[in-house]
Amino acid sequence: MSNELRFSSDTSDMDVDRVHRWLSEESYWASGRSRETHEAAMAGSRNYGVLDAATGQQLGYARAITDGATFAWVADVFVDATARGRGVGKRIMEGIIDDLEPLGLKRTALFTEDAHTLYEKFGFRQLADAESWMLRWGRGYGPEST
Repeated sequence: MSNELRFSSDTSDMDVDRVHRWLSEESYWASGRSRETHEAAMAGSRNYGVLDAATGQQLGYARAITDGATFAWVADVFVDATARGRGVGKRIMEGIIDDLEPLGLKRTALFTEDAHTLYEKFGFRQLADAESWMLRWGRGYGPEST
């Protein structure tokens, strides 16, 4: 872990404008997300950030949706393009695992189209029983929306 990076789970450390811009303009999964939706998502989640220790500038973000007892869903993992390769993704995942581990959750899930190698370092595996999982898309989302 680099001394140049600071992990935080304090929502007051999150640069909400910056994170909203990243997700709504640069991510493949939250493109066009409204500020209102973004703020509601943050309010219902555990929020995590990695900041430059010297400047305080936020370099990465993620959140976890959890009942705190049985299940968590890690979402919106994003590293600023200018900070990639500095260990930000690794640091944010270390912090998330450290935060969730004491809860003794049965499952922690995430969905990704990339970065499988990073997540595998933290124990995530592709589902062997994917046919057991089901998903209901909201109106305007999913394959039927196009």
